[in-house]
Order: sequence, then structure tokens, then C-alpha cells
Amino acid sequence: MIQSQLRQSSSCAPKRALRWALLSVVAAQLVACSMFSSSKKPEPKPLEANVALFAASQVWTANVGSLGNIQLTPVVNGDAVTLATAAGNVVSLQASTGTELWRLKLDANILAGVGGDGTTFAVISNQNEVIAIREGKELWRYALPARSFTPPFVAGERVFVITADRALLALDADNGALIWDRPGSDGESLSLRESLLLTSVGNTLVAGFSGRVVGINPDTGSLRWESSVAIARGINDIERLVDIVGHYSRVGNNICVQAFQSAIGCVNASLGETTWTQRVNGAVGVGGDENFVYSVDVTGRMQAWDRISGIQQWLSDRLQYRDLTAPLQIGRAVAVGDAGGLLHLIERSDGTPLNRFQTNSSGIRVAPIYAGNTLIAVANNGAVFGYRPD
Repeated sequence: MIQSQLRQSSSCAPKRALRWALLSVVAAQLVACSMFSSSKKPEPKPLEANVALFAASQVWTANVGSLGNIQLTPVVNGDAVTLATAAGNVVSLQASTGTELWRLKLDANILAGVGGDGTTFAVISNQNEVIAIREGKELWRYALPARSFTPPFVAGERVFVITADRALLALDADNGALIWDRPGSDGESLSLRESLLLTSVGNTLVAGFSGRVVGINPDTGSLRWESSVAIARGINDIERLVDIVGHYSRVGNNICVQAFQSAIGCVNASLGETTWTQRVNGAVGVGGDENFVYSVDVTGRMQAWDRISGIQQWLSDRLQYRDLTAPLQIGRAVAVGDAGGLLHLIERSDGTPLNRFQTNSSGIRVAPIYAGNTLIAVANNGAVFGYRPD
């Protein structure tokens, strides 16, 4: 039986939402300004000649509309990939062909999306609402007490949400009724305008914030375990931001993550124990496979780490200062996008170049996606590109 843990309503809720919205924006802007010590951002490192050792071709293209400033994490369900834009477009594409399956234009701008289990999809609006979608139509809305920049997680006929003040909520996927609400932290004054870790391992809801990965009972909201990846250090609130960013790598019960600007690490989600951590000043998250975890630091250096031991396997600075996305492992390659619109394929065993493709000049900030035997890149102007090995 589901036990509700309800937070009492308060007239302070609007002030709380505004406070966290303002502070999260300030935090993101200040951290971005502090990533490079010099007053001028370094020029990207010149690229080597493209050797095209991994043969692949563009097989389709589509357009979902300009992404805007949305915190976008596309959701893959079988052969479908669903995306959203800040202007309120939610679009589902067939991954193997690029064919549009459905499209919905919401009468609200979107801050974060998309969560979905293939039946119910959900996004966060700029009016602090969870908006649920089913069969290409709006289903319900739920007003949040604070901002959220993390796409909802949909599983077990529930919609889970993490807010900027690190509260967790569970909503009924059919009608949006509140099932439980786990209060956030009042001890931290800043949060990131970034997606945080929110997923599941088995029958445990897994979330990340404040340098910790936590396991939550999805029926009650009660804490099952917590595991530290990074400890906040520094002389001010900006330097002490160590939230767990949303792009992660999971193999079985092993989940590996990036703590913002501080460390990467892997956690055994069955035992709730940290297996290893390494200092990495990164912000975009990690990728991985059964052998390695791949990270990108704030200067664009890529590194591979042994998934079991955490020992570094290789380091490459070939793509330094190109504002890389989080990495995605696909076969023998690791794929990353950059701010110039290039999609790079890197050899997973040693970090050497395999191939690269130009999407368009609007740039890529969303991590590459793999679905329907297709590697998918999403450009900032909303163009979507599908590539397949020759």
C-alpha cells in the first residue's frame, strides 16, 4: 500500500519557487564564467585530417524546431525517440527512419524534458508545472512548489520529479495526483540550472544531488541508501556546487555519474555503496559500456576509466576547448558533439579519431542518442540527423 508523505501547503510556496529560480540561474551563469581562468576563452584545438576509419553515412534528417534554452534529454522507447523544445513542441520520431510519429504544441514554454515510458510522457513548463502527455495529447498538469530543470522520470505508472531545491515528488501517471512528496534541503542556497540524476535501478528510484547518489523507495519516498561521490569544498557557494548531473552510465546495478565540477564515480545500486571516485572537473555527465566509463572535463579533454577499478585507461586532448557534449558509446566508438556542430567518433580503446560529421553551424549541446540501429545528433536549431554504419 502506498504511504503518502505530504508537505503541508504554505503561502510561502511562490516566494520559495522564485528564490530557487533566481539562485539557480545565478549559479549557472557564475559557474560558466569561472570555468576558464583567463578573460578570453581559449581557441579550440585545430583538428587533424579526418581519416574516416569508421564508415557511416547520414540516412535521414528531420526538424523539431529550435531547441531554445530547454534542458533537453531525449527519451528512447524502442524505435521511437521523443524530444521537446523551449517553445512548447513535443515531437516523437521513428529512430530508424526519422518519420514523425506524433507532434504536440503545448500552450506553455518548456524548461525541461522529456520523460516517458512509451505510453505517458512528461515535461516541465516555465510556469513550474508538470505536463503529462498521452497518445500525442495533453493529459494533465500539476503545479510544482519550486522550479525544476530535470526532465521527469516515468516508470511504474508514476511520474517522478526532482525540483531545484532537491525535493522529490511522485505523481500518478493517469491523473497527476500526488502520491508522496519528499522535502528538499534548506541548507544549500544555490542550485544548478541543469538536469540532475533521476532514474531507477530495479525497484529503486535513484536520484543525485549535493554530491550524493540516493536510493529511494518508489512507493513511499523513504530513503533506502545514500552514497557519496563528491564532498562540497570551497570558500563560496559557487565552488561548493557538487550536484550529480543527469547524463549517466548504467550497466546492471552499476551506475556511474559526474558530480558537477568535482568528480566522477561509480555506485553499486544494489548495496548503496560507492565503488570508486576520481577527480574530474566536468559538467556534462559521463558515458560508458561494460568495460569503461568515459568523461569530458570542462576544457574538453576526454578520458576513459576502467569501470571496475576506476584506473585511467587513456586521456585525449584532441578536442580541447570545443564545448563537448556528454559521450555516448556505440560499438567500437565513443560519440560526442561539439559547439561547432561536429559529431565526432572516437576509438573507445585509445581515444584516437575514427570519423566526424558536420551537422550544421548551430552547434550540438545534447548528447548523441542511439536507437533503431541509428546514431542520432540534435542540433541547437532543431535539425535532427540520423547516421548508420555503412
